[in-house]
Amino acid sequence: MLERILDLINDKNYHELKKVINDTNAIDLAEILGELEPEYLVKVFRLIGKDKAVDVFAELDIDVASSLLKTLTNKEATNLIDEMPADDATDILEEMPANLVDKILKGVSKETRGDINRLLQYAPSSAGSIMTVEYAELKSELSISEAIEVLRNEIEEYETIDSCFVVDSKRKILGKVFLKDLLFSDKKKKIIDICDQDLQYVNTYTDQEEVASIFQKYNLNVLPVVDSEKRLVGIITIDDVVDVIESEATEDMKKMAAIIPVDKPYDKTSVWETFKSRIPWLLLLMISATFTGKIIQGFEAQLASQAILTAFIPMLMDTGGNAGGQSSVSVIRALSLNNIEFKDIFKVAFKEIRVAVLCSIVLAICNFIKMITIDKVSTMIAFTVCLTLTITIIIAKCIGSMLPMIAKRLGFDPAVMASPFITTIVDACSLIIYFTLATTILGL
Repeated sequence: MLERILDLINDKNYHELKKVINDTNAIDLAEILGELEPEYLVKVFRLIGKDKAVDVFAELDIDVASSLLKTLTNKEATNLIDEMPADDATDILEEMPANLVDKILKGVSKETRGDINRLLQYAPSSAGSIMTVEYAELKSELSISEAIEVLRNEIEEYETIDSCFVVDSKRKILGKVFLKDLLFSDKKKKIIDICDQDLQYVNTYTDQEEVASIFQKYNLNVLPVVDSEKRLVGIITIDDVVDVIESEATEDMKKMAAIIPVDKPYDKTSVWETFKSRIPWLLLLMISATFTGKIIQGFEAQLASQAILTAFIPMLMDTGGNAGGQSSVSVIRALSLNNIEFKDIFKVAFKEIRVAVLCSIVLAICNFIKMITIDKVSTMIAFTVCLTLTITIIIAKCIGSMLPMIAKRLGFDPAVMASPFITTIVDACSLIIYFTLATTILGL
């Protein structure tokens, strides 16, 4: 499709080009526009029908949308922002220079400007920052027939009408009512008589990760947002939550890999930005790894008398690190899904100890056989290495399971206590255990 559009542009066949792009799905067309050069981007976008252009613009990557807004005329840009859902418009304007945002906001309607300014004031990653202010709100004293008339007259202003929210005279939320219930109930009844008052809602300051958790737990498609006085101020829809889940998962993955998270996707991040996100943790881990070197230096004499011990250091460190990493990833995921809490720390540790004992026994037996038959080492050296392996795995799994839970309790992101950090700690522990046992058992 991209090649066909480029061919039509080069042939200046704008009549056929207009037909092709307006027959293309808005989401697919947004992807195609993202691949075009800036000079082609504006030409193609201006050929899209007015109503469809808003849908396409809402699906564009932030960088592409920002670039397009800078190229369009003031009138075109303000008309586009005016027609967009306020939450989508806010997401785009947040990434743009302040002077351009001010210029665009001066041209939009007073209502749109008020909605966008209100959304911009909420903290990033809060429920307020991802909600939309275009929702169906019904007064509790309305009859069902009156409510249906309200929805019919204002339907263009709502992002969704599948779920409508019932409020009192002070706009405090009372419950919700589904569109199907409005259509099939007695039209003379009051809205309050059929609304579901068993309602889940969040405050504007609720963290977006908690919002996603509520959506998953209660299998929701839409969730109301209230202010400190329980007045309805917006709704969050499932499409926004999908973006949150993707963003949070990406952030956790980067932290678990010892990378400082950045907002841009990989292909949009420059070499310099990528370098800045990685170098701090690499420096910290490199410095912390010097402790393992100091431990080895401290036992240099023992290693000199039994040089064969050196050959098993990488295996012990890697196995311990891997064991700790397995536990940390499992616990971090469980914490993010709210499957476990800090109060479960000893239950989790006890479980991981039992798993560690089983894993260490199997690994120690296999390693002992391998050392005797293949490496041809003495029984006492093999016993020393395997005993170290057993203790290391148990300690590694305890550390890997408990550190993320302690980090969350202290207010840190548990993902920070992932494989790289835990591996460094376990490496030092495994070396101390190894040389202590070797000194005691082998009499070094």
